[in-house]
Amino acid sequence: MTETKELLWEYRDTEWPFTDTDHDRLIARAIVFDKEGYFYFVRAVRNDEFGPATLIETSGGGVEPGEDLVSAIRRELKEELGADADVIAKIGTVSDYYNLIRRHNINNYYLCRVRSFGDKHMTQDEIERFHLSTLRLRFEEAVAEYERCTDSRLGRLVKQRELPVLIRAKELMDTLSETE
Repeated sequence: MTETKELLWEYRDTEWPFTDTDHDRLIARAIVFDKEGYFYFVRAVRNDEFGPATLIETSGGGVEPGEDLVSAIRRELKEELGADADVIAKIGTVSDYYNLIRRHNINNYYLCRVRSFGDKHMTQDEIERFHLSTLRLRFEEAVAEYERCTDSRLGRLVKQRELPVLIRAKELMDTLSETE
């Protein structure tokens, strides 16, 4: 894994009123790209306590007990994208909140290059509740998709958290390609 300056971002939930936070969730997420310069995301179509929303989101999820962050990101990439990938660098950490469910999210973002794709191994919730599918987009298309998904409160929170990380990932990719 390449050593880079990890960034730390912190965002508040301005979509729902704050009452209190009763739990933290440690999360591993990835900005995934291929040798052709495409990025891979998940599309979620959901209608739950957050309301109806169609979202673009990075692949990732909760870190299981006893699991380290890199193992978690490898597992999540196989589950959601069916991807085997090299972890290139840690981009940084985003601390954000979902006031509606009283949760503090600690998102650890990694830059990952796809080696290959195989079968996905999604959970029942990912299939039936969130209707996850894969998006393959150029950088500009991904930025536009984050903008398009701000028609929901949850979409605005996800964009707030992820768009700065995507921009930083693109900067890292450009720097890494100059040194290769």
